Amino acid sequence: MTAVYDCSVESELLEGLRAARGAIGRGELVVIPTDTVYGLAADAFRPAAVERLLTAKEASREAPPAVLIPGIPTLNALAESVPAPIEALVAEFWPGALTVVVEARESLAWDLGESRGTVALRMPDNRHARHLLADTGPLAVTSANISGMPAATTAQEALAMLGDRVSVVLDGGALEGDAAERVSTIVDATSLHLPEGTLRILRQGAIPEAEILRVAGADRAA
Repeated sequence: MTAVYDCSVESELLEGLRAARGAIGRGELVVIPTDTVYGLAADAFRPAAVERLLTAKEASREAPPAVLIPGIPTLNALAESVPAPIEALVAEFWPGALTVVVEARESLAWDLGESRGTVALRMPDNRHARHLLADTGPLAVTSANISGMPAATTAQEALAMLGDRVSVVLDGGALEGDAAERVSTIVDATSLHLPEGTLRILRQGAIPEAEILRVAGADRAA
């Protein structure tokens, strides 16, 4: 049976974080609140856990999950390199609704799906998620819904879709904002090492394109 913890109650929050940490350590799945939508999380470094995540969501390996991280130092540890425009963007917008796609370090022992050597990284602006990330390290996270269904903005919506596929649900309340505010902007930096490489905006989200161009430099973005 899935355990649900109300994060607005301090004692439940502490118990829930312990339970979530234990579940992640066993390769199980956890639902967590973020600053955009509720996320379905697994240990990024356990291929079997990531496969379980994709199966629970009914997603294919062609849709690898993003990886949520606790801070900028982890970005530097996971990325083969961090181009200057990405350094500027994460300094401005993390924690927040910005996902950066970079080349992953070749030495990393993980399997996120058909990621083609890249990884999508984000530092969420949610204290409960960051507390958990500080304990577990990087988590493979996708929206907590079945593929093709609306993303969950409450713990109850996530639980209704995923049920006993998850071990722990951290209930952070209903997430606010309109649909655009509940989607992270995704930028792809994987071609910036090339002479004519540009920063590409793969998905428009909560951070407007104009803000991306202002911080990254319009000459390096397309």
